[in-house]
Amino acid sequence: MTGIKQSVLSGTKQPKVRQELLPADGPLVAGCDEAGRGCLAGPVVAAAVILPEDFDHPLLNDSKQLSEKKRDLLRTIIEKESLAWAVAMVHNEEIDQINILNASIRAMHLAIEQLKPQPLSLLIDGNRFHPYEKTKHKCIVKGDSIYKCIAAASILAKTHRDEYMVKQHEKYPFYAWDKNKGYPTKMHRAGIEQHGVSPLHRRSFNPTCS
Repeated sequence: MTGIKQSVLSGTKQPKVRQELLPADGPLVAGCDEAGRGCLAGPVVAAAVILPEDFDHPLLNDSKQLSEKKRDLLRTIIEKESLAWAVAMVHNEEIDQINILNASIRAMHLAIEQLKPQPLSLLIDGNRFHPYEKTKHKCIVKGDSIYKCIAAASILAKTHRDEYMVKQHEKYPFYAWDKNKGYPTKMHRAGIEQHGVSPLHRRSFNPTCS
């Protein structure tokens, strides 16, 4: 179904997401996840994905458990084979205004709004969510390692955000965003100490508070 070459899989056992879908809620279940909550700079990015009920892939897992190469491979497959997918960003200025939790949930809402068809129910990674219109939802801690649709959303959110931050590195090379993607590494913190904060830094986060 995926066209993946056997050589990629040979000699390794891949951790698999448990084969679960929300019971009795019909086929249009969207998984939602975000990337970038713990970063000092850049947007928080959310993805929403509706997979076919029979979708499966031997590499599919929580994005944090995958290499960059495998995430990029799965991104292409998910975007091609999903029934619907969408990605949305909430940028640093709004994060500072409404806080990172609300910004993460807003990004999920913005992603869900773009789905065609609209989902009948939602599976949300984590334990906090604001209801989206009248669509029923379920929050699952570590859901990206349990549900296939959430795992797929985690991969899209991560790869789209990483791609964005690598492009921003070209404008602001002092912080090594091509390597750390905005997370608070030693190199990123050293860049802030030497050059100050950029327009993309979250001013409500330490050590970028103004």
